[in-house]
Amino acid sequence: MSEPIDFSSSRQTATAPKSAAQLRELAYAQIKQRIISCEYRPGDAINEAQLTAALGIGRTPIHQALHRLEVEGMVTIMPRKGVMVTALSLNDVLDMIEVRVSNEQLCVKLAVERAHDADIQAMRDILDQTPALLAKRDVTGLMSLDLQFHMSISAAAHNRVLAELLRNLHEKQARFWYLTLSENHHSERIYHEHLQILEALEQRDGNAAIAAIHHHIDDFRRAIMRTL
Repeated sequence: MSEPIDFSSSRQTATAPKSAAQLRELAYAQIKQRIISCEYRPGDAINEAQLTAALGIGRTPIHQALHRLEVEGMVTIMPRKGVMVTALSLNDVLDMIEVRVSNEQLCVKLAVERAHDADIQAMRDILDQTPALLAKRDVTGLMSLDLQFHMSISAAAHNRVLAELLRNLHEKQARFWYLTLSENHHSERIYHEHLQILEALEQRDGNAAIAAIHHHIDDFRRAIMRTL
């Protein structure tokens, strides 16, 4: 299973020789982070030569990373025209939310049944970092914590297929999540919704956990509808 992107990590610079595979992963992670954070906005053209200079990575890893991102739907490669950041589609995100609702509800149900004490503590440790990031308005850090929290729930469900499915959905939705942060107090709402989910999991209350995750995802849907 591939690792989730760490959106909070700083731009990496080469401090030691890297293998071709490491350079390919580095290019992929950095370009993806820039797309998800809307530094490269929907519809923007991406110049491979400029990317090579900006990231300090050769053209081959950049080219390979862009093809991988095309498979994921992040960019569109047009022969003889170049590379463009894929536009955001409201219908696409609503379709993803529809799939996410049922699978996230299954995920918390399994987590209530299967989570170890260490799994619950891992969620608590993640959420404990949120107030400091809220105070700094660290959007990139908050995005990283949001992904970490949801992946910690997936880990607590102890179902690798479900975890991979949800990881893919979260990463695809990350650009939409980023755009909703323009709303006042949206980050604070997310934090309190996360706390409600965690409380239900701690109490091993399946019905409360399902209700909390459904409310959380529906709030995201409403924020998207207001933003796009």
